[in-house]
Amino acid sequence: MVGNFTGKQFVIACFGESHGRCVGVTIDGCPAGLPLSEIDIQRELDKRIPPIPEIVSGRREKDIVEILSGIFNGFTTGAPICTLVWNREAIPSEYDLVKDKPRPGHADYPARIKYGGFSDYRGGGRFSGRITVAFVMAGAIAKKLLGFFDIEVFAYTIEIGRVKLDETLSLEEIRKNTYKTAVRCPNLKRADEMEQSILKAKKEGDSVGGIVECIAINVPTGVGEPIFDSLDADVAKMLFNVPAVKGVEFGAGFKAARLKGSQNNDPYVIRDEKIVTLTNNAGGILGGLSSGMPILVRAAIKPTSSISKEQKTVKLSQMEETVIRVKGRHDPCIVPKAVPVIESVVALVLADHMLRAGLIPRVLKGRK
Repeated sequence: MVGNFTGKQFVIACFGESHGRCVGVTIDGCPAGLPLSEIDIQRELDKRIPPIPEIVSGRREKDIVEILSGIFNGFTTGAPICTLVWNREAIPSEYDLVKDKPRPGHADYPARIKYGGFSDYRGGGRFSGRITVAFVMAGAIAKKLLGFFDIEVFAYTIEIGRVKLDETLSLEEIRKNTYKTAVRCPNLKRADEMEQSILKAKKEGDSVGGIVECIAINVPTGVGEPIFDSLDADVAKMLFNVPAVKGVEFGAGFKAARLKGSQNNDPYVIRDEKIVTLTNNAGGILGGLSSGMPILVRAAIKPTSSISKEQKTVKLSQMEETVIRVKGRHDPCIVPKAVPVIESVVALVLADHMLRAGLIPRVLKGRK
């Protein structure tokens, strides 16, 4: 298969470009009998756009989802599900300059070389963050499916522009507050500071990055397919498919390198007749298998590459050095938009592995 497919049992194939006609996804392998409607998917898509216009791109697509196949009488049929949204706010002319002057930080130049100059360069084309709309649509279905087995996935912002969320929050705080804030941070005070950091960078013609944390609860013990399809390996790979993700860590992550074994190991105990660990430095995954503890993963999001500051580049037609000042509508920080995307891709991997383990049947008979 080429790179536009992912998954072994819950398989998705996405299509579309940033300034093409639409962006969509086909999901194959979703069990029959799952109640599903546009409302379920629209609810997740709406999370992509923060309510404060000043901290996001001026391009504000409504992204009204259409389900083209795989649903009958309000339930999945077991056939491939195809969904899409139309691109209605595209302004391709804003990218005429990019054809000859690749933007620093973008895939313009390597894509030109790989595809012999035929790739769609408008807004990054296939390499744009716009493509993550497909991830969210597929992720909405994966989350609905996981919910039937009491598995929940939550993502939230823990850092933007050096403003960090240091304290550990309860699941109730995460559920209640994440989408109350424009930056998707469950701590309201830190959220305000993060907003100010974004606005400051925007005023300077620059951008900032951050870190998104994701937690999945109630994942059964033993989910994963080592060696080369380990659960953490597949989650990490899927996270790196999200444009702008430049780092991934689980549990203690890189901090584990500075701990002793006695500090990093998670001791086993029995609580309420269940085997659990006192700590979760492993992030809920051991040997590529889920441990029964919450899966905890973080993704580092780079600063938006498109900034209004003048930058060095080359003029490809003449092979000479020049400068570029990127025009168009761009996010001074893409972390808020990344939160539902990170949540979605983690859910996609979990749904795929649950099906592969036989923990989700092909027909959801007699389920809520």
